[in-house]
Amino acid sequence: MSTEQEKLEDQLDEETSESAENPQAEEPTERNENENEELTIIEAQQSRILSLENEIELIKENHLRKAAEMENMKKRLQRERQQFFQIAKERAIQDFLPVSDDLLRTLDAMKEGGAHDAYIDGIELVASKFDEVLTKHDVERIDQTGVPFDVDLHDAMMRQKAADDSVESGTVLQVIENGYRMGDKTLRHAKVIVSE
Repeated sequence: MSTEQEKLEDQLDEETSESAENPQAEEPTERNENENEELTIIEAQQSRILSLENEIELIKENHLRKAAEMENMKKRLQRERQQFFQIAKERAIQDFLPVSDDLLRTLDAMKEGGAHDAYIDGIELVASKFDEVLTKHDVERIDQTGVPFDVDLHDAMMRQKAADDSVESGTVLQVIENGYRMGDKTLRHAKVIVSE
């Protein structure tokens, strides 16, 4: 029995020595599984973080694009409003230009007809007030003679030989109807007679 006992003891010693050499023989597989689960969770979280960061970037880009579109729309509306105001102003002034012309013609006719000075002074007062309004709105009259013909300012009604031979061809000899200019834009071309 001692041999059997010895065998059992030897076997027990071997198992004890194996467990002493590798005390966590069962634990590494559990630990590996836990570590794998943790790595899988970490990878999933990192993937989720990356997708959220990408989504945030898209939202930021979209927000910046919308803000730029809004700014452009504001500027466009402002430009359109200014253009609309300018067009309305030009049309209103164009409607009053014949009144100014009639005042000037009336004044000339009264002076030539020998009208009473009080009447002439009254018409001159109204005409000068009208000129002040035109000046206030940056409108200038095109009524100069002796200047070179300019298609942007003048509309040639006819060509004729100048009384003075020193006058060059293409010079405005007479203004039949005044023209008007607002800033850089001609509201109405002056109707003129041009030298040959």
